[in-house]
Amino acid sequence: MTYFFIKTVITALIIVIVSEIAKKSSFLGALIISIPLTSLLAFIWLYFDTKDYQKVIDLSYGTIILTVPSFAFFIILPILLKMKQNFAISILISIISTSIIYLIFIFILKKIGINL
Repeated sequence: MTYFFIKTVITALIIVIVSEIAKKSSFLGALIISIPLTSLLAFIWLYFDTKDYQKVIDLSYGTIILTVPSFAFFIILPILLKMKQNFAISILISIISTSIIYLIFIFILKKIGINL
């Protein structure tokens, strides 16, 4: 339980630090967030939990493949915000749209024989 708590605190701290940095410099915040911190932490936690290189490799490959549909969120959100849409609605539409694109992408991957 202590280990789980430590993982949670470290992960949360990184997110809070990045959001605080982004208040002062959106470029620096974007630079830090573009580093795959979430993936890095997931790889570290997975390895420490399992000591299994193959699980880390599989997670890494899956992450690479599933990065493609995630771009939709980062395209749709700023477009909606530039159109002066409500922030909460823009986030919701971006999430729903990205989810649909993920489903389509995964369907296509399965059709061509790629199983994650």
